Amino acid sequence: MVRTDDEQARFRARELAAQAAASGDGTGWFEQLYEEAAAGVSVVPWADDTPNPQLVSWADGMSGAGRSALVPGCGLGYDAEFLAGLGFTVTAFDVAPSAVAAAQRENPGSPVTYVTADLLNLPAEWAGAFDLVMEAYTVQPLYGPTRAAAIDALPIPVAPGGTLLVIARATNEEDPFRDPAQMPWPLTRAELDAVAGGVLREVRVEQFLDGEEPPKLRWRAEFRRDPA
Repeated sequence: MVRTDDEQARFRARELAAQAAASGDGTGWFEQLYEEAAAGVSVVPWADDTPNPQLVSWADGMSGAGRSALVPGCGLGYDAEFLAGLGFTVTAFDVAPSAVAAAQRENPGSPVTYVTADLLNLPAEWAGAFDLVMEAYTVQPLYGPTRAAAIDALPIPVAPGGTLLVIARATNEEDPFRDPAQMPWPLTRAELDAVAGGVLREVRVEQFLDGEEPPKLRWRAEFRRDPA
């Protein structure tokens, strides 16, 4: 079977994700993928050269002046740069050093602070420190215990009065079969509810079909931490 470029890109990412799921190293494969992309022997399938359209529409008319934002799993920085353009003071991180290096290289002179960090082991000083935490497609490439730990970690950096925005592939199955070879694995409603972690309040949860062909089901969910 001859694969298109997009299919080949997703095949390699899925291959690495499946190997990681089997080995128990849930996040190490991201560095390998970004290293291969930098060497020109692979591509990052979620590098779309544009900020997430669901973030763009959600933030329509918003000013981030005087507010801080954190972007987990920032990849090449498209969402982080968009938020910086709205006036947010942005910190963006990725577990893959090669992703961070690529983001810095592609955005010279950027006001965004790009750092290598792990969502599963966040710096202590980030706890409750950000007015906006914007998570897009960070959980869905994760599998098993790593995935559960990432969900538990997402509320941690949200400041009192702050917002967590989650954008992800969606499923309405309660217990979908997640084949380790078929990354990305969509979020269930139960997983989305778990993102609140008992400390955030649900503001709005939307489910919709995107504009891809064929269309894919998505979540866009907004959570808030009550002021202290």
